[in-house]
Amino acid sequence: MNIQSDLQSQKNPEKAKLLAKYFKTGKGEYGEGDVFIGLTVPQLRKIAWKYANLPLSDIEKLLHSPIHEYRLTALIILTGKGNTKEIVDLYLRNTKYINNWDLVDLSSHKILGTFLLDKPRTLLYKLAKSKNIWERRIAVISTFAFLREKDISDSLKLTEILLHDSHDLMHKAVGWALREVGKIDQKAEERFLKKHYKSMPRTMLRYAIEKMSEEKRRKYLKKN
Repeated sequence: MNIQSDLQSQKNPEKAKLLAKYFKTGKGEYGEGDVFIGLTVPQLRKIAWKYANLPLSDIEKLLHSPIHEYRLTALIILTGKGNTKEIVDLYLRNTKYINNWDLVDLSSHKILGTFLLDKPRTLLYKLAKSKNIWERRIAVISTFAFLREKDISDSLKLTEILLHDSHDLMHKAVGWALREVGKIDQKAEERFLKKHYKSMPRTMLRYAIEKMSEEKRRKYLKKN
C-alpha cells in the first residue's frame, strides 16, 4: 500500500463537503476548485509519520496533487525533514501548490522561517510584495520562527509593508503577527499601533489587540 492508498482508505465524503465549504472552494472564493476527501489533521499526521522517510521527489509529486489533504500531508512530512537548502528550495519552487491558509500556517515558519534564523531575510520582503496572496502570507507567517527567538524586527517591518493589503486573510495574518509581537514586547506593539491603528483594516486591528485589556481594546476600536 502506498501513501495515496492510505489516504484514500480513510476518505469521508460527508466530512469532505464540510471542509470544502469551510475552506471556501466555491466559484470566486479564495480556495476555488480545491478538492477534499474528508480527512482530519490528526489522521494526516498519523499517515505522515508512517511515511516520514518518503523521498523528496515523491513528496514533491504529492504536493502537486489537486487533493488538499495530499498536499497537506506532503507538507507535514516535509516539516519533519529538517531545514536544508534542498528542502527550502523545494518549498519555494512549489508555492503555487501551498495555496490555502492551513497549508501556509502549518509549514512556512517551520521550513522557511527556521532556515532563515541565521541568514539574511531579503527573500521574505520579496514574497511580501508578491501578487500571490499565499506568498504574502508565507512571508508573514515565516517570521513566527523569529518571534520564538524574541526577534520582533522583521514581523514589524513586514507588517508595515502589508498594512493595507486588500485581502481579509492577510488582515488576519498580519494582526496575528502583531498580537504575537505584543506578547514579547507590548510597548513595541503599542508604538506601532499608535502610528498606524487609525488606518488599519478593522479585522487586522481586532486580531492585534486581542490579548490587551478591554479598556485598551475599546480605545483602539473607537478611533479606528
